[in-house]
Amino acid sequence: MAQKSTTESNQDVVDILTADHREMIGLIEMIEETSDPKERRALADSVIAEVMRHSVAEELFVYPEYERSIPDGKDEVEHDKEEHQEIEEVMKELEGLDSESAEFIATVKRFKELLDHHADDEESDQFPKMREHLTADTLVDMGRKVEAAKKIAPTRPHPGSPHSELFHMTLGPGVGMVDRLRDALSGRIKNT
Repeated sequence: MAQKSTTESNQDVVDILTADHREMIGLIEMIEETSDPKERRALADSVIAEVMRHSVAEELFVYPEYERSIPDGKDEVEHDKEEHQEIEEVMKELEGLDSESAEFIATVKRFKELLDHHADDEESDQFPKMREHLTADTLVDMGRKVEAAKKIAPTRPHPGSPHSELFHMTLGPGVGMVDRLRDALSGRIKNT
């Protein structure tokens, strides 16, 4: 039997995505709690990058399997993609706002509401269905794929881009590379 790499995760995709939700909501709450505009901007940039990585990984590896394996999965995935689009549009708006403005705070609040709703849908309805219909090995394998995808995914919103597996597989890595280069050059976010 082959030894597993010490960096290889044995966490299943449901646990990974749930932890992502907690982290993203936590970052938004930190934005709401601070009065420092520079910290607000840095936190907003971080949460935007995390949401983008998470969304792209879901669209690449979770949604296709969900459509194949879960009854009525295709309709649920279409709904999720619509929510991703709405969240991405709000993130793009947030990127262009002055972090000292009232509009920035209002947009952060709207962002949090959308993200809370999306996470709740997944955690209360879709994740239990995945545990019911998919094997533990499949969920762990999906978790590994999601973690790998998050490392190359875009870190900035691109609301004009399709939310499709084909786009993310062919052009997504290039978009992600350009985003990470822009992040490094601008100092936007660290450790991307």
